[in-house]
This record gives sequence, structure tokens and C-alpha cells, in this order.
Amino acid sequence: MQYFKVTLLRSGIGMPKRINGILYALGLHKRMRTVYHPVSPDIAGMIMKVKELVSVSEVDYALTRKEQHELRKPPKGYYVETRAEQAGRI
Repeated sequence: MQYFKVTLLRSGIGMPKRINGILYALGLHKRMRTVYHPVSPDIAGMIMKVKELVSVSEVDYALTRKEQHELRKPPKGYYVETRAEQAGRI
């Protein structure tokens, strides 16, 4: 099953109530929030109404909030890019 991955890039502040209502109906309450909706003409029509404010892509499966969080976490630990004596500092 295909899904729309919809991310709110620009705020709805100052937009008409109708546009803000569409954003809330899509589940986009804050900037940079990502939601997944099944591909359907109804959802596509709602996305077209707010296309200037959102980023949309089609994906094969929807990620849960926890999976999204895990993907965005940086790797643990640290990396040594160059040693001090190799960089000519000592």
C-alpha cells in the first residue's frame, strides 16, 4: 500500500481559517511535523490546497513515531578525524 509522507515546512500563521483547518485535518500542528496518509483522492485534494506549505513524497510504508525518532538520532560516540601530530599542531 502506498502512503503520502507529508511534512509541514512553513507555518500556517496568517493563513485563512480554511487553510489552517486543512492543516489540522491532515494532522500537521507544528512545523517540521511528518505524518503519513494512505494515497487517496481526498487526501491528494487536501494536500493540493496547502502545497505551498508542505513537502510531499510517496513511500511504500508508513513509519511510526518511534521509527522516525530512531532514524533522526545521531550515532553514539565520537570519531577522531585526524590526530594532532598529523595535522601539524604539535
